[in-house]
Amino acid sequence: MDSQLSFTGFVWKNLWHRRLRTLLTLCGIGMAIGAFVGLVGFSRAFEHEWMRIYSSSGTDIAVIQQTFLSTSLDESAADKVKALPIVAQATPMIYNVMDLTPEVNALVYGWKADSYEFQSLQLLSGKPFRDGHPEVMLGDLLAGNMNKKPGDTLEIQGSAFTVSAIYHGGSALEAGAVIMPLDQLQQLSSLQGKVSTIHVKLRPAPAGEAPDEYLKRAKAHIEAALPGLRAIPAAERAGNNQLVRMAHASAWGTSLIALLIGILGIANTMAMSVFERTREIGILRALGWTRWQVLVLIQLEAVVLGLGGGFIGIGVGWWALHALAALPQTASIVSDSFPVLLLAEALGIAVLAGLVAGALPAWRGAKLSPVEALRHD
Repeated sequence: MDSQLSFTGFVWKNLWHRRLRTLLTLCGIGMAIGAFVGLVGFSRAFEHEWMRIYSSSGTDIAVIQQTFLSTSLDESAADKVKALPIVAQATPMIYNVMDLTPEVNALVYGWKADSYEFQSLQLLSGKPFRDGHPEVMLGDLLAGNMNKKPGDTLEIQGSAFTVSAIYHGGSALEAGAVIMPLDQLQQLSSLQGKVSTIHVKLRPAPAGEAPDEYLKRAKAHIEAALPGLRAIPAAERAGNNQLVRMAHASAWGTSLIALLIGILGIANTMAMSVFERTREIGILRALGWTRWQVLVLIQLEAVVLGLGGGFIGIGVGWWALHALAALPQTASIVSDSFPVLLLAEALGIAVLAGLVAGALPAWRGAKLSPVEALRHD
């Protein structure tokens, strides 16, 4: 087939002859893919930091309520967990998001002073807090942003706390957080005797037992000792806690809205293209082109637009992640490296968006009869 009558020849001619429309369509789908890359990339980095909290402290299992929305369980359950032979250490804790100033909010953790999770922190200045005292420890990132040092006072929800220490955390979510005595946070949150979760560190697995099997056995022991509660492996808990789920839901929800707008842009472009080229399609049909070939031609144009917008979107998303990695508030959470999986997903979604957007215009173009198409003005 002559290059001018080939699929690629027609695709190039149509897109090039309508350069402004093509450019605007590419920008539309590019911004949609850029939103996906930036938002989903950020939410996955957020999940990764939660995983680092568990891995840095050596937490193997988190004990939570059976239902997702219920995050409150009796603190006394921790004693039952500690009594299990398979458990090395168990510590109850609370986490919440609180406003520290009108401009600054942060994660606030409630730990006991003897929690094994302190082993993952590096004390930079000051000394650890004491149970029963209105004291807090600040992550170095948060302390820098608020210009606080040991001995200063921090007001949280109307209560004054003394900054006892500045620490560097094993995760960015700890570096930008407040850690206070569990009993103090229980009072602030009106959760006396209640905790959000119990973190469990297991004893070393016996020789010859696979880690996965050992973890499954430990999970069964804990759930048998605490009816109505669930023992969740740390890796699973990192991706399923409320904050991570909210981040994922927000990222995907916003991305889907942007993608829908991008798809409508491609669909509009392809519908206009089919209308303007009705006689051309009639000539092609008269020359022997089948309906299938016309459909493939129009779908190919839509895919090229989607793929081109995908590459633009990857550039936009990379720039967004790079900008977030440079901001002090998010620098320790977001990496400016580009995961290969996210790249593949972005291109796959871009191609799928092109196929979806071009489906109806392609079907309408393929349905045109040669006689009707040639009569079109």
